Amino acid sequence: MSHQSLDALPEVAAILEALTEPAAILSLDYQILATNTAYQNHFPFDDPITGRHCYEVSHGYDLPCDQEGESCPLKCCVETGSRQRMLHIHNTPHGQEHVDVELAPVHRADGELFGFLEIMHLVRVARPTAEGDGMVGRSEAFKQMLSMLQRAAPSEIGVLLLGESGTGKELVARAIHDQSRRASEPFVTVECSGLSESLFESELFGHERGSFTGAVNRKQGLVSAARGGTLFLDEIGDVPLSLQVKLLRLIETGTYRTVGGVELQHADFRLVCATHRYLEDMVEAGAFRRDLFYRISAFPIELPNLSDRAGDIELLVDVLLRRIPGGDAINISPQAISALERYPFPGNIRELRNLLERAVLLSDNGIIDLPQLPAAISRSQLIISDHNEGQIKSLEQVEHDYLTRLKAQFAGDNKALADALGISERTLYRKLKPS
Repeated sequence: MSHQSLDALPEVAAILEALTEPAAILSLDYQILATNTAYQNHFPFDDPITGRHCYEVSHGYDLPCDQEGESCPLKCCVETGSRQRMLHIHNTPHGQEHVDVELAPVHRADGELFGFLEIMHLVRVARPTAEGDGMVGRSEAFKQMLSMLQRAAPSEIGVLLLGESGTGKELVARAIHDQSRRASEPFVTVECSGLSESLFESELFGHERGSFTGAVNRKQGLVSAARGGTLFLDEIGDVPLSLQVKLLRLIETGTYRTVGGVELQHADFRLVCATHRYLEDMVEAGAFRRDLFYRISAFPIELPNLSDRAGDIELLVDVLLRRIPGGDAINISPQAISALERYPFPGNIRELRNLLERAVLLSDNGIIDLPQLPAAISRSQLIISDHNEGQIKSLEQVEHDYLTRLKAQFAGDNKALADALGISERTLYRKLKPS
């Protein structure tokens, strides 16, 4: 370990070296006083970093983060006097990486503030660049979601993922599993949509031979398959009310019986659920059990819509083209990127992938331009309102105005209107919110 100005606090140096994650001691004026072995192994810079400023090493800035337009955990630590934790994008010898930075004040024996202990929780399930696998993003909305994921993943708390269809809920659920202590055990997905009562019980709990017509063999259920790992209940809002009590009993007691079985089985899984529905409204309407809702929603994480991640569009296009057959040889024009950044994407990332797959097939010259995009995207990015003497409105504003007028004239409720429009109720709610 490198030491500088730590003679007065040898115990701090010892604690630093005992940490398994990259860690450093920072002075009050942002200087790096010492780093542990884990820091040196993960960030093997060519030049010594002790004595340099943390913002210079991590970001390449000339000034502290807060003076460069970013939140600064050290400044917040000074202002509050308490531990702070923030997700940043750091420059490292490996390229740019997401780092969950935790800072805690360090005091001398007389109470005087000496400096700060910085621990870098490495984010291994997402990247801010196109290289590698897993999730990608660098927008504020994505980083907020990723920060919540980092908090929840190491614990055993039940997580509820809230987001529109196509926002990547299963990918986030798997990331939570991969960051947990259960990462080496199974990750099992249960698709809750469209399951009848008998099929739901059989899929979830398994069944015994002869327990019903067609049960010619004993079948292991998905709860058993998830033993030691993570059970992901996708679209839990679609579970019929009659089945919710059985699901609640499983979660509360950790026990279940196979269909046709009498012996009590014991479950061992970490629960992650996901839905595109507003469960609170369903609870009030009597369509979802209140006790089950409280059981599954201990730690809700909101997944951002793609329309809230406009800054990630170019990055996502790059990543998706690499993953689409034939897409790695295709380029995309700046005009096409600009059009995609203005499009609201009601189908989110799934819709973006689909239209890129189509565009790859239509690209005869190896370039995706406006003609290769759907007409709704490629045509004019701005619309001139007929009602405001030539005033230009964005497509988002035009869409909001149209939906507001339509809702005022529509006879049914929001769900019926969303169904008529071919979008989810959550999407309709978001689009109706004032901008």
